[in-house]
Amino acid sequence: MSARTAQRVFVHRAGPDDAGTRIDRFCAARHPEHSRSFLARLIREGRILVDGQVVRPGHPLTPGAEIRVEIPPPEPPAAAPVAIALPVVHEDDAILVIDKPAGLVVHRGAGVRGPTLADALVARDPSLAGVGGEGRAGLVHRLDKGTSGLLVVARTPEAHRRLQDQFRARRVDKRYLAITWGRPRAEAGTIDAPVGRDPRSRVRMSTRAPHGRPAASRWRKLAEVPGFALLEVTILTGRTHQVRVHLAALGHPLVGDLTYAGDRSRQVHDPARRQAVRALGRPALHAARLGFEHPVSGRPMTFTSPLPDDLAGLWRALGGTVPEDAP
Repeated sequence: MSARTAQRVFVHRAGPDDAGTRIDRFCAARHPEHSRSFLARLIREGRILVDGQVVRPGHPLTPGAEIRVEIPPPEPPAAAPVAIALPVVHEDDAILVIDKPAGLVVHRGAGVRGPTLADALVARDPSLAGVGGEGRAGLVHRLDKGTSGLLVVARTPEAHRRLQDQFRARRVDKRYLAITWGRPRAEAGTIDAPVGRDPRSRVRMSTRAPHGRPAASRWRKLAEVPGFALLEVTILTGRTHQVRVHLAALGHPLVGDLTYAGDRSRQVHDPARRQAVRALGRPALHAARLGFEHPVSGRPMTFTSPLPDDLAGLWRALGGTVPEDAP
């Protein structure tokens, strides 16, 4: 592997003069070739550890602390706009609402290859380039690659700012449909558990992270079949992998979510049901409802998306029928 593409690791030791210094400022002083915002992102991703622990960018150092800094390989250059057919649910001068298919990455990041939703948006509308920041193409929020469903895109910087304000103030209605392993005994409930980077694995989030951020989700059971349930999950916060992590903490992780549930298909004794589970190829999660105020007119807007064909087919193969009140 060439030096240009190799990951680099540095180990520093905080001295007496560093007492109380924020970890992001400490790293910025020792790695001036990188911006502080870039280093703060590495801290949040668990690539910069203090005494082996994941911390927040504002974490104060104590003398003698060991700081391990992992600088990933440079990200590949942004791909040229790529024409991809996007299901557009709504469009006006200020916003787009997209029904994202599963398997499409929202925007470029470390390790991402191939076209992204952001690339497709810029190909569709070149004026979106730079809205919301470099490479964001007006995207106000995100969905995991394997999650399908509704996303709002701002077409102007002002619309982006106003929509972001709504997300921060928790005035956005975000509901998901989820097919889970096992059947919760209760008909509904609330999961209030902080979510943060799992200190043992950067690709996972956890409710047991030492510095998790507050996160809350409400769920209700729409239907059940032996061994599985169809839930509606409303998220009150917007943390990475929130629904996936919270349902795993509930003891009912998503079908198809190998990160948080592993491969449980061998537990399914019926061959047809077992094959349906194995064929899914992604977490059984769909962003089915999105409600917010229009960033210009202030008019309340609500959009819904039915369970996509792959998840509806899985639910039928498991013996269920999609309820009329979903989403």
